[in-house]
Amino acid sequence: MQHPFRLKAVAALFAAGALPFAPAGHAAEAPGTTAAGPAAAPAGTSAGAPAAEAASAIIVSGSRVEHSSFDFPAAIDVICAERIRDSQMRVNASEALASVPGLAAQNRQNYAQDLQISSRGFGARSAFGVRGVKLIADGIPASMPDGQGQAATFNLDMAERIEVLRGPFSAVYGNHAGGVVQLFTREGEGAPTLETTLSAGSDGARKVDVNAQGKSGGIGYVLDASRFDTDGYRDHSAARRDQAYAKLTLAPGSGSKLTITASGLRQDNTQDPLGVAWATWRRNPRAGETDTTDTAAVKRTFAERYNTRKSIDHQQIGAAWEQQLGDSKLRVTAYGGNRQVIQYQAFSRAFQAPASHSGGVVDFDRDFSGADISWVDVRALSGGRLTTTAGIEYGRSKDDRKGYENFSGAEPGVKGKLRRDETDEVSSTDPYLQTEWAQGPWVLNAGLRHSRFKVEVGDRYLSNGNDSGGLRYSRSTPVAGLLYKLSPVLNVYASAARGFETPTLNELFYSGSGGGFNFGLQPARSTHAEAGVKAQLGGGTRIDAAVFQVKTTGELVVDAASGGRTSYRNASKTLRRGAEVSAETRFEHGFSARVALTALRAVYDQAFGSVLKGSRLPGVPNAYAYGELAWQSPSRGLGAAVETVASARVYAEDSNKEQAAPGYTLVNLRLTAQQDAGGWRFKQFARLNNAVDRAYVGSVIVGDTNKRYFEGAPGRNWQLGAGAQYQF
Repeated sequence: MQHPFRLKAVAALFAAGALPFAPAGHAAEAPGTTAAGPAAAPAGTSAGAPAAEAASAIIVSGSRVEHSSFDFPAAIDVICAERIRDSQMRVNASEALASVPGLAAQNRQNYAQDLQISSRGFGARSAFGVRGVKLIADGIPASMPDGQGQAATFNLDMAERIEVLRGPFSAVYGNHAGGVVQLFTREGEGAPTLETTLSAGSDGARKVDVNAQGKSGGIGYVLDASRFDTDGYRDHSAARRDQAYAKLTLAPGSGSKLTITASGLRQDNTQDPLGVAWATWRRNPRAGETDTTDTAAVKRTFAERYNTRKSIDHQQIGAAWEQQLGDSKLRVTAYGGNRQVIQYQAFSRAFQAPASHSGGVVDFDRDFSGADISWVDVRALSGGRLTTTAGIEYGRSKDDRKGYENFSGAEPGVKGKLRRDETDEVSSTDPYLQTEWAQGPWVLNAGLRHSRFKVEVGDRYLSNGNDSGGLRYSRSTPVAGLLYKLSPVLNVYASAARGFETPTLNELFYSGSGGGFNFGLQPARSTHAEAGVKAQLGGGTRIDAAVFQVKTTGELVVDAASGGRTSYRNASKTLRRGAEVSAETRFEHGFSARVALTALRAVYDQAFGSVLKGSRLPGVPNAYAYGELAWQSPSRGLGAAVETVASARVYAEDSNKEQAAPGYTLVNLRLTAQQDAGGWRFKQFARLNNAVDRAYVGSVIVGDTNKRYFEGAPGRNWQLGAGAQYQF
């Protein structure tokens, strides 16, 4: 009988050199373990802080109120500011998230499609952006009401910490939350400071960032603007990204706090390199797939021939008001924004010919808004403390969406005839209730959320039939957790929940035949269970461990994917079983070590079509490891580290019959330095990624009909950065 947690796979990663030090006798940390603490350091505290200090870390994910991470019955990791900002270009959140167990954050080397993030296998099938994992920034959703989000909207330059919640308690964030990644930016404090950072790297990567922060007249302010350019590692993958961010915090009255945030993201004509077949990747990891039907004298790749690209213009503003009333609190959050996208996909003329197809150019203008109102009540009960949160969350988006042929005359890559014209409206209304009772060594948590999800389609392009219509889904998702404090340094816990995952708007757009809206697609339903241990060993070691199981009915899977268009269907039952371990330890003379291990067996638990029972879910590695050995000398302002990342192979389609992306082990090196002189502070960093120049597939496009699954990752590459800050 096969071991459900595949611990042998993790052992194999150790044997392959996944960690830079022998694990025997050493506990390490997961780069941001907040569920237990090490990386869940309070604002301004290093992720490498001693365990005793980190155990008091305060988190809000899962409980929605400030809470000691050590005493909460869930797997939560926290990545601190230094880890996010001091040793990377701060372009992709995947760089900071690499050290979180249970989370796979893959850089596609494709800024048109953004990162691929999955939590315990949820979200791995996403053809672009992030779905199945809820994204939140400063308490405001970075995911749309249908569950689709873009990690590119995160402002990493001003990040204070990132909390990553996995497991049953993710259900309290809505029907599409298989996990939660929540970003918190810094607040303006103290005397004004002005800072700039310049960084550069391989493949023409370069970034400039300018920010200011401070507090004056009781108003804290943070302002940031940046520009990032890259020629791209893969052919036809150049990009420019402009970001802007502003945050104001003030106290209008006694016990009150108002936070206002505004952000913008702009990417013009970001090139899309598309995926390639196995033989093409083996020949040249940078190359695109050649279009053999091209009539030009020199045949071009699909990306070149159709000039695949995407332009994004995204702005939003939000406000959060908190009013403290004794031990209780009222919180009101509201937000709104606009997102405009034009995307050119690689559709051939032959594929576009039928009138039922919507064309290879996607063009939409989206307005979105939402609100969340909650009341937190705190009182004594039966010798303990009862904290209850009751609230309601609402979200809405409305698209004016058009589709065009991706050719005009004889040449593709140009907006052609209209093929789609419709209005798509999505809304969700979710009342929720959470409560926690803590008394002595016991902490009991319970919650209930009722999700009501609605989609309305108004079709204006009627020459191929009328696709107007609507869908409504609803379900209640309960969650419960129990934690017991065996001693002041050892906690055990268990939790369980029911989950509800509705299709996103993009998953509903096409039916399997390539025709219109897929009104037959149904939500997936899941049951989650988790048990874990949180421990402190001595004064400098933290260990978190969890085992989990998820059973899903009606799993949403890729039906067909070609040229950027993907259709979905409901499959059979799936089963996910796994184990996660994260640890941190500190040695003498400034040395520390961290480790994060994941073993995950994610399979179809019931056959469907040509897919056999026991086939692995595509896009999900069955083992993943991160290890780090670091040295820090605060007195000298110097730091250095060796990082290793290892992943098992990844299948790209449901039957597991096609070539899988092989497993890999990478070694990264980093150096940091800091100097202070009067009101000035100078920082520098250098990184050498993939130091042994390993060729590997960074991510896969799940279920691509043309078998162009693979997205190559860079070989040996470098980054350098320098920053200067002045405090007035």
